[in-house]
Amino acid sequence: MISGYIKVGLHQEGMKLFEEMQKLGCVLDQVTYVTIINACARLGRLDVAHHIFSQMPYPNVVAWNVMISGHTKAGKEVVAIECFHDMIQVGIKPTRSTLGSVLSAIAGEANLVYGLQVHALAVKQGLESNIYVGSSLINMYAKCQKMDVAKEVFNGLVEKNDVLWNALLAGYAQNGNGFEVLNHFMNMRLSGFEPDEYTYTSILSACACLEDIDMGQQLHSVIIKNQFFGSNLYIGNALVDMYAKCGALGDALQQFDRIQCRDHISWNVIIVGFVQEGEDESGFYMFQKMMLEGITPDEVSLASVLSASANKKALGKGKEVHCLLIKVGLETGCFAGSSLVDMYCKCGNIEAATEVFSCMHERSIVSTNALIGGYAQLDTEHAINLLRNMLVEGLRPSEVTFACVLDACGDPHKLHLGQQLHCFIVKLGISYSDEFLAMTLVCMYIKSLRQADVKLLFSELPDPKSTVLWTAMISSNILVECTEEGLIWYQEMRLCNAVPDQATFASALKACSTLASLPDGSKIHCLIFHTGFDKDELISSSLVDMYAKCGDVQRSAQVFDEMVSKKDVISWNSLIVGFAKNGFADDALKVFSEMKQTDVQPDEITFLGLLTACSHVGLVSEGRAIYDQMTSCYGIQPRVDHCACMIDILGRWGFLKEAEEFIDRLDIEPDAMIWATYLGACRLHGDGIRGHHASEKLIEMETQNSSSYILLANIYATSGDWEKVNSLRRKMKEKGVRKLPGCSWIVVEQKKHVFVAGDKFHPCAGEVYALLEDLIAQMKGKGYGGTKSFVHDEDVEYELCR
Repeated sequence: MISGYIKVGLHQEGMKLFEEMQKLGCVLDQVTYVTIINACARLGRLDVAHHIFSQMPYPNVVAWNVMISGHTKAGKEVVAIECFHDMIQVGIKPTRSTLGSVLSAIAGEANLVYGLQVHALAVKQGLESNIYVGSSLINMYAKCQKMDVAKEVFNGLVEKNDVLWNALLAGYAQNGNGFEVLNHFMNMRLSGFEPDEYTYTSILSACACLEDIDMGQQLHSVIIKNQFFGSNLYIGNALVDMYAKCGALGDALQQFDRIQCRDHISWNVIIVGFVQEGEDESGFYMFQKMMLEGITPDEVSLASVLSASANKKALGKGKEVHCLLIKVGLETGCFAGSSLVDMYCKCGNIEAATEVFSCMHERSIVSTNALIGGYAQLDTEHAINLLRNMLVEGLRPSEVTFACVLDACGDPHKLHLGQQLHCFIVKLGISYSDEFLAMTLVCMYIKSLRQADVKLLFSELPDPKSTVLWTAMISSNILVECTEEGLIWYQEMRLCNAVPDQATFASALKACSTLASLPDGSKIHCLIFHTGFDKDELISSSLVDMYAKCGDVQRSAQVFDEMVSKKDVISWNSLIVGFAKNGFADDALKVFSEMKQTDVQPDEITFLGLLTACSHVGLVSEGRAIYDQMTSCYGIQPRVDHCACMIDILGRWGFLKEAEEFIDRLDIEPDAMIWATYLGACRLHGDGIRGHHASEKLIEMETQNSSSYILLANIYATSGDWEKVNSLRRKMKEKGVRKLPGCSWIVVEQKKHVFVAGDKFHPCAGEVYALLEDLIAQMKGKGYGGTKSFVHDEDVEYELCR
């Protein structure tokens, strides 16, 4: 009777009958005990199952198997492993069913050491060749990230079926090795096995991992043809996941809507997909929709919306999710707790993050890393103390742990801390193979301008070095204004046959722009064309900017006209500013007129470029109109550089009084840039009174800046007042103000030559000065006179012909 109830799913009735038997004093046999223990396990009443099992005289192997499998299925892997251990201790010989269940429990715990012991026991018992045990071993090694051993187990099995093939494919898919999944799928087909729903799920996972949407769409067509999708939830979820991870969120949502009976995994996949693609608002919306449909959120969905809250720095929404976590009893869980810590850290509420962390029953490396990362940006010493506490608690720091703390040591004043951490990393034997850690170390030394250490560290990193790592070397050098070094690293990258990507090209082009190195920029453009990146929006804008800053505005305009992608405000600005800085004001204004015909709105940079164009060629009326248009038509509040540019337009072309009145009307306090611009205009027109006033303002703000003294001295020199010139010189000496000598450079035969004013130490100084004397003699011979209308850096007076 009990067995009959259990078979038809009436577990409660079976339990009641068992209780009646006990009350009546019936003698229970092994079959009855096993049947009722099985019923309790299926009902999730493992405490009752354990109690009945303890009453069973001499439990047989079937009873042990029920206990082990029951706890494994309930997610109580540790208890299942303990049951297996107790079973071996009492001398019960395990069966293939026993080994399959305990290997599943071991897989859940990813306990490789115990897994190896069970594998050895399977070999000893002669069960390793059994297909059920073999598939369980493959699954266990896959969960322990030992796919090489899983492959050995698979190859060692003489008889193979679709279960074994699917276990191997699933293992590679779980470990993110998409290529191996596809490779073994082909071998499976060649071996005569037909794919089933589990096979398709693994291949779709591989396509998601590789972000190969073309392969995924082909597979989707096969699935539709074989009519797998309509009723299969696993395939439906896998399709949603594949499209989401390939960035095709529209297709992912379409497949999601086609799933007839969605489970929590369906919702998790679509929510995670939106959040990972930066569509946080859509992620919030789908989460709310899931709640309205009565699906109880789990740790995955809650962690995803917490991640979205962190990305948006939406502390309010994050707190709402925190309340929901408390309601469902997950707030102290390891996964959810780590997500809460990360959210509060990224939202700037480090106190709340610390409180959540302290309340967690079990802290993982992830939660500790999240808190360390939060403190690293605010209090480096506290972050290091957390690292020390982590070691005391027996947690081994990961590569991410060190990367979080090292990121805060980028300040040169904290380099000593970073070096100590670097030594500790070496001491622990942590490999540089982790790209994130390697990049953080490299960037730390670059920010401290320790180029020798950078080169040594980079040489120690394993080959082949990734494009991401090479790009970090290039961009980090450019960021700290070591632009030439950045370009040298790009050239080194090419010599190593590493393939640049979008970010690499953008960084290299920025270096060429800064150095005005047209030959290097042209070579990079050639490679961009051959690799197909010329159609990329960011690269096209960078090319426009590079050619403009290198003075080749015609090529800049050509690249702009040939842009396939939609032109954004950066592209338009690059061309406008390029024309402006090279003196083509009419072209800059014409481009602006074309821009107004599109849906692209001009920004602050657009108007700065237009004002610069007007300043260079004296379009005073146009400059006034553009400045007014910026504020009245587009609502853009002028920045200091806009104001300085307007002052330059007025002052450079003789409207000094209007420029003075413009300064007086400013809503902002004039800074050094504004006074320096006005002073320069006064020098140009020899206005000593206004120039003296401007220089006083400038000297008040920048007492050690030599330019204000020099500009005023030049005004006095123009009017012939050499007494005031000498007075200014004496004042500069008294205050210890020195003007840095002027510097220029030229590249000859791929070698850069730098010249400083009055430089007598350059290797070619003799030839340079001999040629200069010859040129001066020729100029005088042609009747050109000298001028003393401005002051030079040195005390000696030089004549410059004009």
